[in-house]
Amino acid sequence: MNKVILMGRLTKDPEVRYTSTNNTLVVFFSLAVNRRFVKQGEERQADFINIIAWDKTGEFCSKYFKKGQQVALVGRLQTRQYDDKDGKRVYVTEVVAEEVFFAGQSKNNEASQEQQENYMLEQSQVTDEDLPF
Repeated sequence: MNKVILMGRLTKDPEVRYTSTNNTLVVFFSLAVNRRFVKQGEERQADFINIIAWDKTGEFCSKYFKKGQQVALVGRLQTRQYDDKDGKRVYVTEVVAEEVFFAGQSKNNEASQEQQENYMLEQSQVTDEDLPF
């Protein structure tokens, strides 16, 4: 099973791109996720985790997520590799977001509870092809 659940704050506004092959929307952002335990006398440490979101999930992220906002997500861990412009092999580990949620209250939060619920309903649509029988 490959399932990741994270809650953290966006380190910058989501970056929107489109694939060159079929012009599919893809959004990149990074979450600062606090580590659970802190040794006495030390500052809290955070991990900075790269997130990628596709299609409608990415569209939602690009529209409503902003730098500093606290969000939660469910997704899967993915690794990939490519050769950079100098021919050097680059390895990337990232989380592919499958479900995204608002986790904190913000006075600048533009998305309403209704918009969040509509997004969750869209993500939970089940078709006959999804059924195992």
